[in-house]
Amino acid sequence: MIKVIDATTAEQLDAVRQLCWAYRDFLLTFDAENARIIRTFYPHDVYADLMENLTRDSAPPHGSVKLALKDGESVGCGMSRTLEPGVAEIKRVYVTDAARGTGAGRAIMTALIDQCRADGFEMIRMDTGKPLKAATQLYLSLGFELRGPYYDVPEIADGLLLFFEMRL
Repeated sequence: MIKVIDATTAEQLDAVRQLCWAYRDFLLTFDAENARIIRTFYPHDVYADLMENLTRDSAPPHGSVKLALKDGESVGCGMSRTLEPGVAEIKRVYVTDAARGTGAGRAIMTALIDQCRADGFEMIRMDTGKPLKAATQLYLSLGFELRGPYYDVPEIADGLLLFFEMRL
């Protein structure tokens, strides 16, 4: 059974960091164009700083960091943050290979959506890479709708991302 918790302890946040690094590595396995985007936007040192300051923008009531556990083992994560007043952004939703197909991704997303609603957000936005077809289907099945970019997309990533929005 999948259990999603708020990652608050040092041990839990370290587990999220490890999962986020695994997510970055996973994204690098796609075609060269997508790998170039990851290396451009999240070079190792920038990503390391982001991981070190994981809760800076993702702590209640401005966001959250979720950790999915299966039989006590860390198998997935996701986070939200305030994008602008009333609007949250979901980032870095990831599930390990071993947990794919178990409902872990849906459980993480549901926990994040519920948290955003409880924190008083009116809307959630998020993006994902076009190669992540299972993630795209999950987001659409949860009620997210495709939309145009909600930030300036650098030329290197133009046409390679999908953008989503959900009114709460």
